[in-house]
Amino acid sequence: MHPIKIVVFDMAGTTVRDTNEVLNCFAEACASEGIATSPPRLNALMGVSKLEVFKILWKEQLGATASESLIQAKADQSYQVFKEILENYYLQATLEPTLGALEVFNWLKTRDIKIALNTGFYRAVTDIILNKLGWMAGLDKQYVGGTGTIIDYSISSEDVPLGRPEPFMIQKIMSVFGITDPKQVIKIGDTPVDLAEGRNAGCAASLAVVNGTHSRIELEVLENDGLLPTLRELPEWLLSNGFVKD
Repeated sequence: MHPIKIVVFDMAGTTVRDTNEVLNCFAEACASEGIATSPPRLNALMGVSKLEVFKILWKEQLGATASESLIQAKADQSYQVFKEILENYYLQATLEPTLGALEVFNWLKTRDIKIALNTGFYRAVTDIILNKLGWMAGLDKQYVGGTGTIIDYSISSEDVPLGRPEPFMIQKIMSVFGITDPKQVIKIGDTPVDLAEGRNAGCAASLAVVNGTHSRIELEVLENDGLLPTLRELPEWLLSNGFVKD
């Protein structure tokens, strides 16, 4: 069993409280753009890079005969509408950490385990959220923290060639901290693509909380290494599975 050096956390729904706000922003943008979809379909795409969501939705709506250039143009337009809606929401919203998030961060910090946040959001919204929560304090221009910072690193889907479920965000996090073995990394999120991202990166474990955007029933049918009621249970899970020694 490898001792872990990094825990990679998703943001909305995992470390940042989300009561369907992102889904509602997607629904508003889709209605504005004439995209026929449904809340269950949108929820299934939570965690995916936001531009990619619109490419998927337009491809579904326009059909297999639609050209890639048309799909891209439609997706780009819808994405701009979505960005305006999303940024307006987060600029006005009162944001809170999820249950247990700050306690878990502190627990990891005392054991010299790095805390990295990754997200399907683009950088501008990621920064709005980090600033509102006070988690940006002390991070340098590359979003790397240190002694006294709440988190140790932030990365968005905009910072890599492809977002989830591809492993690029986790691989970049590893490179920032000089980690070459993915078995020293734990991934935890709240969506199917979070679980897939951790598996694709070869992490020691890919976990999910079930108090975010997806329920236990929705996630337990997917390959996973553990489903936790909340983040509060993460320290005990790490201890009982031998990833951390107390």
